[in-house]
Amino acid sequence: MATREATLAILSGKGGTGKTLLAVNLASVAQKSTYIDCDVEEPNGNLYFKPKNSETLQVTVKKPVVDENLCNGCHACVDFCAFNALALIGKRLMIFEEICHSCGGCMLVCPQKALSEANKEVGTIKIGNSGPVKTLGGTMNIGESSGVPIIRQLLGSETKGTTFIDCPPGSSCLVMESIKDADFCLLVAEPTTFGVHNLAMVYELVTLLGKKHAVVLNKCMEGENPAETFCQEKGILIAGRIPFDKKLGILHSQAMIAAREDGNFKRLFSSILETIGGELGNETVAIAQR
Repeated sequence: MATREATLAILSGKGGTGKTLLAVNLASVAQKSTYIDCDVEEPNGNLYFKPKNSETLQVTVKKPVVDENLCNGCHACVDFCAFNALALIGKRLMIFEEICHSCGGCMLVCPQKALSEANKEVGTIKIGNSGPVKTLGGTMNIGESSGVPIIRQLLGSETKGTTFIDCPPGSSCLVMESIKDADFCLLVAEPTTFGVHNLAMVYELVTLLGKKHAVVLNKCMEGENPAETFCQEKGILIAGRIPFDKKLGILHSQAMIAAREDGNFKRLFSSILETIGGELGNETVAIAQR
């Protein structure tokens, strides 16, 4: 049976757990890879990769526009809209773009054909390269209500090698959109009681969606680790342990990719990727020579 390169999603129950740390380092130790930053509200992956030859593309969605000369205030579109994005003031139709879901249904039900569509920019995506890694990242415009269109365009872009998706934090619809086509989900957890709460949240999500998954324990120290205990109780594979290491913290805080700077860290993240590769069936991951 033929094999193909895998798509791995890295997620966590909150920000600051180490999701981007893991994603950028795994992408760096892969032989050939694509890194996609789907945290469109606070993207930061490009701070580490510093991509060259970047290309910026607009992301647009369709929004309704009314021709007031044709609209007779019949109320059909207002009755149809499940999101209350349309309202009639007297006989004047008001359109609230912020809550419009761009379904296009209002145009279909308008008997006067008074509604059409226009493009509205909701964000941008940047495409570049950092050594053997292709980088993609999206940024949502301030004031927009949803980054889903940006994530869809990011995930629909051409990729190379193993794809690593740096998901938004939490378990919102943005996260669901980011992981829906992933072959494997890596959950990042901190060694605290609060960390277990956040781990349980994303664990519930990936099990609900039927995704293959494993956990990477970050900031590991000697002594009790509640997140490790949770994994043992639930029978979750622990794909690796990242130590609470001063040098690693310094490199990461200076926007440097640890696996590119230190052989020990390269071996650490390569071993995590090897473990994931062993869990995948017909999908593969290729690791650069250590």
